[in-house]
Amino acid sequence: MLSPIPEKILKLAREVRALGGRALLVGGCVRDQLMGREPEDWDVEVYGIAPATLRALLEKLGRVDSVGEAFTVYKLGSDLDVSLPRRERKTGRGHRGFVIEGDPQMTVEEAARRRDFTINAILQDPLTGELLDPYGGRADIEQRLLRVVAPDTFIEDSLRVLRAAQFAARFEFDVELETFELCRSIDLTDLPRERIWGEMEKLLLRARKPSIGLQLMYDMGAIAQLFPELQSLVGVPQEKEWHPEGSVDVHSMLVVDRARELIDDLPYPKQVTVMLGALCHDLGKPATTEFIEGRIRSRGHEEAGAPPTESLLERLNIHTLEGYDVRGQVIALVRDHLKPGEFFKKREEVGDGAFRRLARRCELELLYRVAKADSLGRNADWVPREKWFDAEAQEWFIRRARELEIAERAPAPLLMGRHLLEMGVEPGSRVGEITRAVYEMQLDGRVRDLDEAKAAAREILEIDNP
Repeated sequence: MLSPIPEKILKLAREVRALGGRALLVGGCVRDQLMGREPEDWDVEVYGIAPATLRALLEKLGRVDSVGEAFTVYKLGSDLDVSLPRRERKTGRGHRGFVIEGDPQMTVEEAARRRDFTINAILQDPLTGELLDPYGGRADIEQRLLRVVAPDTFIEDSLRVLRAAQFAARFEFDVELETFELCRSIDLTDLPRERIWGEMEKLLLRARKPSIGLQLMYDMGAIAQLFPELQSLVGVPQEKEWHPEGSVDVHSMLVVDRARELIDDLPYPKQVTVMLGALCHDLGKPATTEFIEGRIRSRGHEEAGAPPTESLLERLNIHTLEGYDVRGQVIALVRDHLKPGEFFKKREEVGDGAFRRLARRCELELLYRVAKADSLGRNADWVPREKWFDAEAQEWFIRRARELEIAERAPAPLLMGRHLLEMGVEPGSRVGEITRAVYEMQLDGRVRDLDEAKAAAREILEIDNP
């Protein structure tokens, strides 16, 4: 059962009604409820009330933060935005090139016309439950269709192309033909990186099958405009298949879908890391794929993928999130995404030290998930089921990593510089050399505690000073 409308919204609506106005729920919160989803936040538009009067009413409900210049959005807490109906007029390039004017006397139809899609242009009276649907959004929800409200205003905001992709992916809706053609016609080069990431984040993390949105972005030309690194994957054949359906862009989208199934238990920065690692894992293939001796080969594509991955992350302005080095981890995952399979093939020979050294480069728990998604992402509909891949190699890999207690981080060095200083070693470069040498012994399992680490250091010192 969906949560009821918050009491502060009902109280506001009653106060507005007493003054002759009307407070209406609008946008995503109405859409989500009609789709049987819990609203993440609430938006209210207030008609027929002057801005000063509205502000005074809101201050009775709690602390009010306001944003906007020519128009005002009042924020009450983290989950409620209250605004006047407003009109927008395009005056320049980019997302800031609008003149926006609030007007409490606008009609519902006029105010809703500025919205992007019909499913977001439905309003509801919180007191009576009455729906106001001037552009047929409820019917489009029932038909699972994404359709623009007003073509002439839709094209003024290029971000709406990315919104179309992420909504189509999240809700698994079809895009109406005129809407699709409008999106194809829009120049996206005015979009700043943070706005691009805002929509890509929703596409990658909130959709059950992000490939729906990614394929739409390819088809609408958005990938070609925004991410040439991904566009370069189109038509590059996979090692296993020599036909268009087996191209790397298709495989990468399958991998992203599999990765999405593997991240729900992770904290947000690591969810982002896995999804971007999956998206970027084969970016080195366009530069390395060759047809050699009757077979398709992409030798060294892992290392070759690092530069285009860095470029794509820069386009998204991705560096750290909540203190976690997303950028560094994604690049490491791309470089090492084949390692679990390689270790498995040589599992009788691979020692604990190889695992510990790999854990110094990237987080093995995340590497396992990207590698597993890569393996399962080869199982496309056109591949005979008897040739489908499983995740035996990756499951073996993560069991070993967890047994060694290095799935999330490499072992911390036992021997520190201060220990050597306490042992009488003079400060200088030799301190770092000895600690690094002892750490290598620790990674190999030859040093297991601090006493053994100090003993190993003494042996090195004795060699220095026989």
